[in-house]
Amino acid sequence: MAGKAIEITDASFADLIKSDTPVLVDFWAEWCGPCKMIGPVVEEIAGEYEGKAIVGKMDVDANSNVPASFGIRSIPTLMIFKGGVMVDKIVGAVPKSVLTAKLEAHV
Repeated sequence: MAGKAIEITDASFADLIKSDTPVLVDFWAEWCGPCKMIGPVVEEIAGEYEGKAIVGKMDVDANSNVPASFGIRSIPTLMIFKGGVMVDKIVGAVPKSVLTAKLEAHV
């Protein structure tokens, strides 16, 4: 399906973020209320930025190694990577305009 956020795992993360295309990763969990609020926004961004950015979601309960390596303590945490390096980080449920502005800076 076009324009859908991809599911990212501990195993796929390292290869995915090496991309020269910006990669937005939403670290979330099923039980997290604010994560459920921002989830549909992340899906919208995936559609709008198709071809310009990679948008994915990582369930922190199913994948603990990557979130632990970044010291993620609160979710949702969204990180933008480019060329394997984290270039921006957003903690908490923020308006879509904030996410797109931060992503736009790296497209």
